[in-house]
This record gives sequence, structure tokens and C-alpha cells, in this order.
Amino acid sequence: MELKNYIAGEWVESELQTIPIMNPATGEQLGTVPLSTKTEIDVAVQAAKEAQKSWALIPAPKRADYLYEIGFKLKEKKEYLAQVLTKEMGKVIEEARGEVQEGIDMALYMAGEGRRLFGETAPSELANKFAMSVRAPIGVVGLITPWNFPIAIATWKSFPALVAGNTFVWKPSNETPMMAYELAKIFDEVGLPKGVANIVFGTGPTIGTAMIEHPDVRVISFTGSTATGSKVAELGGKHLKKISLEMGGKNAVIVMDDADVDLAVQGIVWSAFGTAGQRCTACSRIIVHRDVKEELEEKLLKEMRAITIGDGLDPKVKVGPVINRQALEKINHYVQLGKQEGATLLTGGRILTGEPYDKGFYFEPTVFTNVQPNMIIAQEEIFGPVVSIIEIDSLEQAIEVNNGVRFGLSSSIFSRNVNTIFKAQQLLDTGIVYVNAGTTGAEIHLPFGGTKGTGNGHRDSGQAALDVYTEWKSVYVDYSGTLQRAQIDT
Repeated sequence: MELKNYIAGEWVESELQTIPIMNPATGEQLGTVPLSTKTEIDVAVQAAKEAQKSWALIPAPKRADYLYEIGFKLKEKKEYLAQVLTKEMGKVIEEARGEVQEGIDMALYMAGEGRRLFGETAPSELANKFAMSVRAPIGVVGLITPWNFPIAIATWKSFPALVAGNTFVWKPSNETPMMAYELAKIFDEVGLPKGVANIVFGTGPTIGTAMIEHPDVRVISFTGSTATGSKVAELGGKHLKKISLEMGGKNAVIVMDDADVDLAVQGIVWSAFGTAGQRCTACSRIIVHRDVKEELEEKLLKEMRAITIGDGLDPKVKVGPVINRQALEKINHYVQLGKQEGATLLTGGRILTGEPYDKGFYFEPTVFTNVQPNMIIAQEEIFGPVVSIIEIDSLEQAIEVNNGVRFGLSSSIFSRNVNTIFKAQQLLDTGIVYVNAGTTGAEIHLPFGGTKGTGNGHRDSGQAALDVYTEWKSVYVDYSGTLQRAQIDT
């Protein structure tokens, strides 16, 4: 499969350099993707700019009709799309189906916003005067999405942008471009007007920078690493762009002495090793009360012995590969650092080799114990199936350890004490808090994002996403027939 850019409703032939698309589970080449240039961005932005003039004038409920149709198409193709997703990204098939379902849910949810997009009315301080605020589209938005959720995150960003009256140019990850291609085909099938959705493949330094610097791109929505997000914010600020960032995490599960330990272990295994730990919400730390630490470790090791590792297309497999060789080496580097720092390797810690692993990129699910909160493995995002156990003896200490990192995306606490639970949800400084569940499992109708090094105050998903893609416009209608001068005449 040779992918092409999707610009102004057309598949654009390209003589550009291409790179292979690889299956991380098998090493099989799935196709090629072009490395576009600034020229392609200029063409795509111009197409989006022209299309936005008429798209914004279509009533929002009619724009929403397209999202309903997109959602129905996603549902119709769910199994096919899940298979493609697993092949190019590596996550196991049940997770891939869940991710496609997120796209379906987001399409239908944001379509519903087409009959809402609520503003406010307020009493004027002057007689015979009406005051209200409305949401207005911003124009052309630029979307930069990661490889680990190649369709879910794209829909979190593009669907609220569309229903609000914007058009977009999207740069997907080169690691997982096939899902963007499949979504573009659906845009085509539902008859989305030409130029409303545009997809340009390429590298971040070339395509991402060109979008950020383009004078006609008004908003940039980025999901990726904190290091790259900082560069996006810096460059975007220089050009006075509205920048929405969703970045890294160093998420923790707190297990108190009154917790259901069996339930906590289930939540930890799913949160730490699902998607091979390649989620921004993955559990990377277990903060456990000393009275239940030994019990938790024993039950965690027992549960981990049942984990099957391999090609995610096999329904019996629970953990697939990591995305590429570079990721494998990075994870291994952190494991070696953990050993050097004096943490105890409880299990795992190896790059898996030999049949059936030698053609893919597999890392053994790994647990360190006796980890100190200030160790590198307890502070930095590893983005792989590695989790650190940190012992505490009080809720106050657990909160301090949880909050003592530069990220603030997701946190979790297992406890049966209602007072403990309410104190924790108040004091945990993360954008998402789970009670008696792991650190993953966000639902699309609530805001998604975090604090500190995880983001810059904006949110994906839910109604809050509309704040990224709209401007507030205040409207005053004076029907007094005289000039009224607000505060002066009151």
C-alpha cells in the first residue's frame, strides 16, 4: 500500500521520498508513506482556508449530520479498522476494537453538540438592550497526533473542530499512518465537502513546524512527548497561536492498607501492561502501604505469570510489541538505570528474543520494588511495560509521592474508606482521578488532560474540547433608539 496525501478531497500523487510502514509484531512491511514538504502544507492550508468560508456558514446541526454518518461508517467497518490498527501499531486486537469504539463514540457525541454549542444570555445593565455570548469558529486548525492511539486521539481533536465550524490539516504519526488513510476514505464516502479535512504525511520538524508557522493556521492541537510539546508551545507562542498540548504522564496507583488487593492487582496489570505500557495514562508507579506490600507483590507476580505476549492479532495474546527498535532500546536503558540506582528487579527486565519474538519488538513486562520516589525510574516517563513499587505508611505520604513528579495526568487510589477516598480525590494533583480502578479508561464525554508537565490547561474530549476550537464572541443588541454608553450612562 502506497499512501498519498489527502488534500481538498483528492488523493494527491507524490514524487516525494517515502519510508516504510512496518508491523512491529512481525517486521513485515505494510506499505510506504510519503515525507511531504512545506509546499504540501501550503496547498493543504489554502484548501482548508477556502473550504472554511462555506463550512462555517452551514448550520451546526447540518455539520453534525456528517459526524453521524462518519460514526455509522466507523461502526460498520469496526472489525476491519481494528485489524489494520493492530497490524500497524501492535496493540492487541481487543484494545484495537476499543479504540475504534472511542472514535465511534466521539463522532456521535460531538454530533450531538451540533444542536447545542451553547452560549449564554445575560441581563444588560441598560434598558432596551440585549446581551449574549456565542461560540464562533476560529478558522483552520492544525492537528498533530501520536502513534499510540492513531484513530482515537485524531477523533478527539478533529470532530469537535468540525462541528464548531473549523476545517483542519492533520499530520499523523509516520509510525501509524494507515489509520489516517482509512479515516480519510470515510470522509470521502460520506461526502464531506472538499478541503474541510486534509491529511499531510511527514516529519514533525518539517510538517509540524510548517503548520505552526503558517499564518493561516490559527490553532495547533498536539499530543506527544513533553519535550516536543515544549518546542511546539515555544514556536507557537512566537507566532501567537492558540496551542493545546496533551503530553506525558508518570501515573501512579495508590494501594492503601484497607484496599481490595485482588482488585488493585487487576487494575495494575491492565494499566501498566495494556498497550505494552505505551499509553500516556499507563500506570508507571505503584504506591503501596507497607502493611499490604508483600501481599500485593505476591499476587501481582502470580497474575503476571498468566500474561501472554505476542502478535496482537492472536486473541489469546494480552501484551503486544512496543512500536519500534528505538522504543525497545529506550525501555531497556531505563531498566538498566533502575538496577544501577539500587532498585530490586522483581520480575522481567529483558528484551525478548528467539521465536516468536525475533522479528518484532517485544519487552518483557517488568516490575521493580524497593524503589525510592526520587529515583529516575520513578520520575521519568518510560513509555513501556515497566512499573515501580514504592512503599509508604500513610495517605499523606502517598499523596506527597504521587504529586512529587513533574507530570499530572492520571492517578488512582484503591481504598474502602470513604474519608480516604474523598481526601485523595481532592489532593491528588492530576487531571484525572480513578477510585478503585486503574489509571486508564477515560470516557469521551469528560475532559481529558492533565496538569504541570502534562499539558497547558486545555483539554481533549467532552464539552471542554470545544473551548480549543472556538472563540467566545460577545454580542450586544441595543434597541433603545438612543446612544447608550454602558457604565457612563448607568
